[in-house]
Amino acid sequence: MRYLRYGFLGLLGIVLITVAIANRGVVTLTLLPAELGALFGLNLSIQIPLFVVIFSGIVAGLFIGFCWEWLREYKLRAEGHRSAREVNKLQRQVRKLQVEKYDEKDEVLALLDRAN
Repeated sequence: MRYLRYGFLGLLGIVLITVAIANRGVVTLTLLPAELGALFGLNLSIQIPLFVVIFSGIVAGLFIGFCWEWLREYKLRAEGHRSAREVNKLQRQVRKLQVEKYDEKDEVLALLDRAN
């Protein structure tokens, strides 16, 4: 299984390097369109290789997807926490009732009952 993982990661690395080499041309990214930038006085632009734009888009999409799933599963996590609290509460009640049950008995008999 380890070799399969290393093989997959190696293949993925080769594919990413190939994409980076094939898209190494420089592109200009601007914050706003030219007319809108002139209106607001924000003509921010940067020149970076195209593969950086592609990989940044992939990373941003993964991040947005992870955040979306985390928010979507909030109800399930909250229900799990509620269930765990209820289980702990019921276990404490059972222990308390067992102690009350064996208070009136002989200690040896109580230990034998608990062992069963």
